[in-house]
Amino acid sequence: MTVLGSNFDELWPSGPSPEVVIVGAGAAGLFAGIEAARNGKRVLIVDHAKKPAEKIRISGGGRCNFTNLETKASRFISQNPHFAKSALARFGPWDFIERMSAHKLTWHEKTLGQLFCDQKSGAIIQFLLDDLEAAGGRILMECEISEITKPDACFTVTTNKGTFRPASLIIASGGLSIPKIGASSFGYDVAKQFGHSIVETRPGLVPFTFSGALHDRFAAISGVAAPVTVTTQDKTRFSEAMLFTHRGLSGPAILQASSYWHPGEAITLEYLPAERVRSELTHARNTDPKKRVTDWIVEYLPGRLTADIFGETGLRNQIGTLSNADIDRLAERLSAHTISPTATEGYRTAEVTVGGVNTDELSSKTMESKLCEGLYFIGEVVDVTGWLGGYNFQWAWASAHAAGEAV
Repeated sequence: MTVLGSNFDELWPSGPSPEVVIVGAGAAGLFAGIEAARNGKRVLIVDHAKKPAEKIRISGGGRCNFTNLETKASRFISQNPHFAKSALARFGPWDFIERMSAHKLTWHEKTLGQLFCDQKSGAIIQFLLDDLEAAGGRILMECEISEITKPDACFTVTTNKGTFRPASLIIASGGLSIPKIGASSFGYDVAKQFGHSIVETRPGLVPFTFSGALHDRFAAISGVAAPVTVTTQDKTRFSEAMLFTHRGLSGPAILQASSYWHPGEAITLEYLPAERVRSELTHARNTDPKKRVTDWIVEYLPGRLTADIFGETGLRNQIGTLSNADIDRLAERLSAHTISPTATEGYRTAEVTVGGVNTDELSSKTMESKLCEGLYFIGEVVDVTGWLGGYNFQWAWASAHAAGEAV
């Protein structure tokens, strides 16, 4: 799709100005533009970046985990857990797959309902751009907005590439995550300008960092991965892989837990169920007392992690020497190890922003502001944050579909 200049005649020879301006040429912005343009509106998408949809481009290691077959409202974090239900019910994973299929794009399921594009992320960006162009929508990149006002029934959007007077304004500018690709507080600033409140934001789907002895221990086994169940302070549990890093902990289970974590809280790691530890070690004490404890643990966990855990216990490395109290202590260590992260790696590496525009002030059916007619908020800028694994893209498609139809 050709990125256009600022001449209105170049945008629409038959009309002087767009009826709908969308701020943000990411997943949500492009999809909202397609829907609105297909409904006959003159649509202009503006973005300060050089290229559209950079977050799509880098997602899933370049494969784009574009949705999740297990999508349901309970897998989204929001101050109002019911808000996402309407949009998600009206545009689900199979609806987006149908759009892809129309462009002969194929996909595969990886794990836990996660769908990836076989043709890589660039193909998804191209199909969105193609659909937008076919519907008559337009994009202006490197377009800096200096002011937004609403002096009458229309908005006035002042930019370095002209001033636009749309009846509808859709904010799809994303959150604060990954500033190196252009993330900013723009959407929140616009929301506050028009009277909206912001649910406190924080990095989500982000690695944990540690300090002191824990930092040193984890750095010493950096690169080791293991299956684990992580439980947050609010009892949310995720069972996936965990990765030790030079700064702390990462991997799917940790990224999931991070979205529910607040500074100062602890998390609990379970490598093995306590009852299995007690049962198997008690049995081995009777049947194979000379077996090394570490040889038993390594049947379940990597060797370097096994050495780290066992070294911390101070127990003798022979199962026959373990007392019932020793077995209980090891069971506790393997099933309920509580630690307190110092922080997260922050927005620099966070995949999403938790929090955002308060959903109490938006229509769940249309995403329109209840405070300002014609103003819409979609995608990550809204206080709706999905789990890891394609959920946030599905929210982008669903919320964009709702707003695009509504305008």
